[in-house]
Amino acid sequence: MGCFLSTSKDTGGNRRRPGNIGEVSVYVPGLRIPKPVDFSQSLGDNLSKNMVERLSALRTRIVVMAAQEGPTITRTRRKSATQHGGSTLADLHQALEDYLPVLLGLVKDGSQLQYKVQFVWVNQEDEAEETAISNAWYEVLSVLHLMAMLSLSQANLLLLPRTSADGYQPKVSEESRRASVDIFLKAAGYLDCAVRHVLPQMSPELRRELPVDLAEGDLRALCLQALGQGVDIQLGMAIDSTKATLAVKRRLACEMVKYWQQARTFLAAQRTVEVMILKFRVTKPMCELLAIVAQDNIMNLPLANGWGEKHKLFVKWKYFEAKAAAYYYHGLILDEGNTEKFHGMAVAALQAADEYFKESKKACEAFNAAPPLSRNPPLWGTMKYLSEKIPKDTSSKVRINRDLYSYEKIMETAPTLPDFALALKPDEFQLPPVHPSWTDENMNRGQAGANQPKGDRG
Repeated sequence: MGCFLSTSKDTGGNRRRPGNIGEVSVYVPGLRIPKPVDFSQSLGDNLSKNMVERLSALRTRIVVMAAQEGPTITRTRRKSATQHGGSTLADLHQALEDYLPVLLGLVKDGSQLQYKVQFVWVNQEDEAEETAISNAWYEVLSVLHLMAMLSLSQANLLLLPRTSADGYQPKVSEESRRASVDIFLKAAGYLDCAVRHVLPQMSPELRRELPVDLAEGDLRALCLQALGQGVDIQLGMAIDSTKATLAVKRRLACEMVKYWQQARTFLAAQRTVEVMILKFRVTKPMCELLAIVAQDNIMNLPLANGWGEKHKLFVKWKYFEAKAAAYYYHGLILDEGNTEKFHGMAVAALQAADEYFKESKKACEAFNAAPPLSRNPPLWGTMKYLSEKIPKDTSSKVRINRDLYSYEKIMETAPTLPDFALALKPDEFQLPPVHPSWTDENMNRGQAGANQPKGDRG
C-alpha cells in the first residue's frame, strides 16, 4: 500500500543546485529536502490535537531549516564550522533525531496510520524532481538518508585543511581526523540501518517507486564510501606514526581498495540494472546476472543529472587513489625479498602504483570539472605523502627498465594485491523506541472508544 507521485520535470523552483560547492574532501551528493505536510488534514480524525500538533511542529522545524540551509550546506563554509563541525548541521541533525521517535509511532505494530499521510521530498540524484509517497516508512528512510548526508557534510568540514597557528601550510589536526572517523562510522550506521531494517518494511511495489537517491544500490554505495574514507584517514594516521609497519599500511590500503571497488560496483549497477528490475519487473536473479555481465561497461554510461555524474566520478577518483596506495605499499614489501622474482614483482607493483596515481589525478580533474564545480583543498594526509613518494620511488626502481614497461604491459604483469578481510564496520545504529507520547495517545484513544455509546461504535 502507499500512493506515490513523482514529478519528472525539473522546474527549478524546488531543486536548487549550487553552481560551485567549493573545496571537497568528502563528497555529499546533494541533500534531499522535505516539503510541507498537513498532518491535521490527514490525521485529524485519527489522532488527538496534541499529537497532530507535535508531529507538525517537529517536521515543520526540519522543513524550514532544510529549505534555508540545505542548498548551502554542500558549499564550503569555513566560518560556520566549529571544532566539531558546523552548528547548522548539528541543529538540523538534532531536529531529525527529535522527529524520528514521534514519526515511528505511525508505523508501530503495522498501524494503518502509516498510509494516511503523503510525504513529499525533493530529490537530488533522481531524474524526478520530487517524489511523494503515502507511506511513513518512506519518511523514515528519507530521514535516515538526510542524517547520513549531514554527517558526511560535517566530516567534510572537519577534513578541510586550516592554517595552523605556527603559520605554516594548512593542515588537518589529529583531533579532527579522529573525530571524522567516528562520524564516517555513524553515517555508515544510518545507511546500514536503512538497508537492513527500513527497506525490508516496504513492499516490492513501493520500493520500485523510490527515487534513485534512496534505492538500495545508492544507499550501499554511500555506506561503503563512508567506510572507505574512514580507512583513508586511518592510513594517513598510520603514515604519520613511527610505530606502524609497512604491513599495516599495506593492509589498510588494500582494504580501502575493496571498499571503493564495492561502492563503484553498487553505484554503477544501480544506474543501469535497477531500471530493469524495478521499472520493467526483471527478476532479481536475472538482475544479478546482468550486473555481472555489465560491470565492465556500465561505469561509462551517462547519468541523469550533475549530482549523479559527479558522485560516480568521485568514487572513481578515490578508487584509483586507493589502488595507487595499495600497489605502492605492496611493492615496497615485495622489494624486501632477496630474489630476482621478488624484485621484478616489486618493480611491476610500483609502476602500477604510479600509473594509478596518474589516473587518479585525471579522475580528480574530471570530478572537479563536473557540475556543480568544485576544487581540491591543499594536499594533506595520505595523498600528500604518496604524491611525493610514489613518483620518486617508482623512478628509482624502474629507471633501467623504462623501455620495457608500457602501460598495458604493467597492468598485465602487476602482482595481485593481497585480499584482507574488511575490518571497519558501520556503527550499530538502531531505530529509537517510539516516543512516550504515543502511549498516552493510545490510552486516550482506547478510553474514548470505551466511553463511546454502544449505538455510535463502528
